[in-house]
Amino acid sequence: MKTSGSAVWQGGIKDGRGAISSKSGALNAYPYGFSSRFEGKPGTNPEELLGAAHAGCFTMALSLILGEAKLTAEKMETTAEVTLDKVADGFAITAVHLTLKAKIPGADDKTFQECAAKAKAGCPVSKLFNTQITLDAALVE
Repeated sequence: MKTSGSAVWQGGIKDGRGAISSKSGALNAYPYGFSSRFEGKPGTNPEELLGAAHAGCFTMALSLILGEAKLTAEKMETTAEVTLDKVADGFAITAVHLTLKAKIPGADDKTFQECAAKAKAGCPVSKLFNTQITLDAALVE
């Protein structure tokens, strides 16, 4: 399977502006730039998009692993917090922290934690990152 995303950029780093698109059209020339990445202004940024991709990938992987354990989630909510830090040679993603809240009928915490850890290690987006990935997983009623 192959898919794609694309970006267009015009101008310099601080005064320029860009637009990000996805092959599916879910993003269609969505604005991004220096101010949305580093100053909290409206628009998106690559780290936010990577966080959404990681949360989605991890949650799907966990659904697969739960199924192998004969469990089905009623609901799972995952947030991936991506940390971008200044390092010696510029900037780097230095950490991703996954927070998962899941309602899974019949799951005990030990099995749930094992499944979540396996999903964290095995989802394709986790494998992409060369950084520390941490996880807080909680079963909820």
